[in-house]
Amino acid sequence: MDPNKKKLFNRQTEAKLGGGIKRIEKQHQKKKLTARERVELLLDEGSFEEMDMFVSHRTTDFGMEKQLFFGDGVVTGYGTINNRLVYIFSQDFTVFGGSLSETHAEKICKIMDLAIKVGAPVIGLNDSGGARIQEGVRSLGGYADIFYRNVQASGVIPQISAIMGPCAGGAVYSPAITDFTLMIEDTSYMFVTGPNVVKTVTNEEVTSEELGGASTHSTKSGVTHLTSANDVTGIQDIKILLSYIPQNNQEKAPDLPYKIGEEIRSELDGIVPSDTHKPYDIKKVIEGTCDKDSFFEIHKEYAENIVIGFARLAGKSIGIVANQPMSLAGVLDVDSSKKGARFVRFCDAFNIPLLVLEDVPGFLPGTDQEWRGIIINGAKLLYAFSEATVPRITVITRKAYGGAYDVMNSKHIGADMNFAWPTAEIAVMGAKGAAEIIFKNEIKEAKDPKKKWEEKEAEYADKFAHPYRAARRGFIDEIILPKNTRRKLIKAFAMLENKKINRPKRKHGNIPL
Repeated sequence: MDPNKKKLFNRQTEAKLGGGIKRIEKQHQKKKLTARERVELLLDEGSFEEMDMFVSHRTTDFGMEKQLFFGDGVVTGYGTINNRLVYIFSQDFTVFGGSLSETHAEKICKIMDLAIKVGAPVIGLNDSGGARIQEGVRSLGGYADIFYRNVQASGVIPQISAIMGPCAGGAVYSPAITDFTLMIEDTSYMFVTGPNVVKTVTNEEVTSEELGGASTHSTKSGVTHLTSANDVTGIQDIKILLSYIPQNNQEKAPDLPYKIGEEIRSELDGIVPSDTHKPYDIKKVIEGTCDKDSFFEIHKEYAENIVIGFARLAGKSIGIVANQPMSLAGVLDVDSSKKGARFVRFCDAFNIPLLVLEDVPGFLPGTDQEWRGIIINGAKLLYAFSEATVPRITVITRKAYGGAYDVMNSKHIGADMNFAWPTAEIAVMGAKGAAEIIFKNEIKEAKDPKKKWEEKEAEYADKFAHPYRAARRGFIDEIILPKNTRRKLIKAFAMLENKKINRPKRKHGNIPL
């Protein structure tokens, strides 16, 4: 073999081994794929084009000049997923524990800069022990360089972070800025300070899994949007997620072939119970309304009183925000408001139409909610909907009470079309509570207060616990039978496809963070 070709081949072979065979075996023993295996599994076969394969660190302190590895702990480049261009970086835990150095960061920044220029998603596969302490401030500066680019790319190109191992300290803030974060059960964790520091400072005994594992962040903190059983299923979830979103903020999500038919869904007719206090699963409404098996839920285990996710309607991608009567009766609270607001803003940034399914009895009362800031957090959802310029449609299936009626994409805050089922109740509050306040004296002075209360409750319900007053004022565009919902939505979204709104000139709004 030609000496020059042989030299190149040998260096390529060395680079592809990362930290070496023994460390690769250790990675596999932990039920984790290597950085390169993850890239090859995620991208279309043969599409990966690697960049900066031979980059190595520049550190000479602490004997680091004797420990040189090609690639410096991260694999970077570009390729395609279902023939769509993406940029990718995959941290290699077999090289210095995937720790971030100055050159490691430079590699990541280079592909992020290209992604912004070209207008394609960036996917980060994170598996790193954090900053490389031998480099001191240079590694910290590297993180800041990445954070800055995350912010510049926000709302311009989709950014997805998969946590496939440790992610600690400053490393957690890049995923936090990106659009979606995915974690792997049992093998990944995220925290600003680890269990040892927590024990030293607060005397709390906690494991890495309890402190920042996938279960913790998917149910308690809401830091992660998706959890997967292992690396392979996690990579499949990334592919599914990408199928619903566009390449950048100037494009629309790809459509799937679809032939529109009669589109009547009779199964929707019997979902809402006649007893207004009885719960039902809003996911059945979603399934009955959208294309078969198309709903991809986000934040599934966090703030379950609101359901968010992507779906397809006649082959087109839409975002769904829905109150869930099965959890806390579907009320809005601090966590559900934040969850919904973040999702609405993503969909608006990337031209994904919004469908709101509303059954909300109001905001959750109590000292806990007030002290945690339900006012300012509820305002986030209100702000997000009011700001959104994509096509927005609401279907009120049952309750739409109080201020929550306004917040859940009402006509008053810019919704384009608002439908209601005959079971809808649009009022300041429920009939029982309203009767108690309005007719307090009459009930108190009656010979049979209970009977009088029931009479006044029925009177209030007859006047307000229906959608017809709202329809009379034009706040509801049409009252429809549940079975016709899908057909109405397909037509309405098609009508709104070329919607354009010109906002007043400003640098940016001041969302109540």
